[in-house]
Amino acid sequence: MVLNSERIANRERSILAGLYLAKFDSIGVKHLGFRSFAEAYNVIGYGLGSKPASIKNYRDEFDPLFPNRRKGWHKRAIRDSRLKVFEEYKSLDLELFAGLINSFVGYDENVQSEILTVDEREEGASGFAKRLITGLAAEHYFESVQSSVPEFQDFRPENTTRLGCGYDFRLHSANDDRFLAVEVKGLIGLTGSLSLTPKEYEAATTMRNRFYLFVVKNFNKTPFHEIFPDPLSGSLEFRKSERKVIQVSWLASV
Repeated sequence: MVLNSERIANRERSILAGLYLAKFDSIGVKHLGFRSFAEAYNVIGYGLGSKPASIKNYRDEFDPLFPNRRKGWHKRAIRDSRLKVFEEYKSLDLELFAGLINSFVGYDENVQSEILTVDEREEGASGFAKRLITGLAAEHYFESVQSSVPEFQDFRPENTTRLGCGYDFRLHSANDDRFLAVEVKGLIGLTGSLSLTPKEYEAATTMRNRFYLFVVKNFNKTPFHEIFPDPLSGSLEFRKSERKVIQVSWLASV
């Protein structure tokens, strides 16, 4: 089978995540770098722009097709659309299936492993899980709640993650030309370390009270957020950290 994630629709990606978790169970959870099913539902759900409950429901629907300890939705016939996905992808082994799930967020383990430190590789969580928690999952969580956050209710969001401007979202005022900058970070648990890139730090320094740090916490259980306006002048204490990254490659003449 030739796997091409670009041809897979967003909804089918969520269904495939559920199939993966049903087939490989706790081994599959660990292989992706998650510590529990709850963490996998939250991170994959938000990462794919879906809902955590949807990922769990898809897993439950596929559970009766596999010899795991859960019964799942065994009292009703599996839907034709799910059965079609099952028949197409049921033969994938763990490595291939995990690679397919990775590709949904543009993650290439061979490339990403080059920029992780030894300590980060030895923590046990894969780069896939880390990338989702600190990136897409947190960003999609922000998009899902932005309109209900009092500080941001009257602003129109613009995703600037690919523009390299030092923040993830530009919030435009509905009443004038004013805008706010929001940098989104994600944490697995209730506490953890945050880092700002030089460009993010520069943006926070320049914009001050128009710069917000939006931190999504507790992905391992029930995600919630905390907001830090003008984070360089508030309760957070940032210290400069420098490290050198050595990249090894093999060269040949042809």
